[in-house]
Amino acid sequence: MAAPEGVRAGAEVRLQGLTKLFGPVVAVSDVSMTVPAGSFFTLLGPSGSGKTTTLMMVAGFVHPSRGAIAIDGIDVAALPPQKRDLGMVFQSYAVFPHLTVSENIAFPLEVRKVSAAEIRRRVGEALELVRLTGYERRLPRQLSGGEQQRVALARALVFRPRVLLMDEPLGALDKKLRAHMQLELKRIQRHLHVTVIYVTHDQEEALTMSDRVAVMRGGQTEQVGTPAELYESPVSPFVADFVGESNFLDGVVISTSPDGRAVVRAEGGLELRGTSREPLHVGQRVVAAVRPEKIVPQDARASELNRGKGVVDQIVYAGDATRYSVALGATGTLTVKVQNRLASRQLATGDLVELAWDPGDTRLFARASDER
Repeated sequence: MAAPEGVRAGAEVRLQGLTKLFGPVVAVSDVSMTVPAGSFFTLLGPSGSGKTTTLMMVAGFVHPSRGAIAIDGIDVAALPPQKRDLGMVFQSYAVFPHLTVSENIAFPLEVRKVSAAEIRRRVGEALELVRLTGYERRLPRQLSGGEQQRVALARALVFRPRVLLMDEPLGALDKKLRAHMQLELKRIQRHLHVTVIYVTHDQEEALTMSDRVAVMRGGQTEQVGTPAELYESPVSPFVADFVGESNFLDGVVISTSPDGRAVVRAEGGLELRGTSREPLHVGQRVVAAVRPEKIVPQDARASELNRGKGVVDQIVYAGDATRYSVALGATGTLTVKVQNRLASRQLATGDLVELAWDPGDTRLFARASDER
């Protein structure tokens, strides 16, 4: 299907110093970010991180205590929601139970006094876009959860907003349907070139769908970047732990080099090398992070790799991969993830195993009392 006639390109959304106070509680604190026009941008974080409050301020349902919200350079912070040219999709679908699919989708156009002929044409386009052609006369109770969510999406898009806001819209769906809808939403977003701001606590969902992601914590942005940047180069233990999975080892810096590399002695005496975004100094306490899939059980003696010996104490078979928990004595325990098709042999509980991983895959963070 070609892009609907008359569709406008998505708008840039810029937040500057956005803050929201609920009495003494700071829900959002000095959030600044730019959502590029036509991009899929996700606000990712745990409950209470401020992501939904930020979205509601963009939507106009919550008034900011301080800060600016600009859509294509125009400050909209003082405008009511209906004046912001935004579409909105909620987790609860919020479709009208007494209206048919066609009537639900047509509702925003009727409010805007669009002609009957134009409404029919646009509703038909929207139904085709969300693959619900033929469902026009059904009531919401006759639809599955995924189909109801498609109706809500079509209703949000039918009046051709330049920005689409989505608050955990797939949270009520089962895992398989949620994965399918992730791809569908991305397909629709690319087709329409609409700007999407999407809220989720599901890091896999954020990595799958997004062009850029803002990881939020305690009402602030911890890191903004592409999915690859967040996963491969997290700026803090929180991001390393929340986006994907990481092993963490506490240690002390014993030597440094000007390029950000350092040698660390972990608890138990294990020495390992890694890289830091910030300057480190000898004697500084740090935490080292490495992804489970970056660690491989092997007997090779490559001197440039980090190495540690341990005993397999737990095995979890997960279909495509096997996860091993390897105890390194006083140093701690590492989780190792091995793709089953690549495994030269299956390990057993109690096996003595040598682990190796690249220093370039080891991120070093200055230890802070409030981390992890």
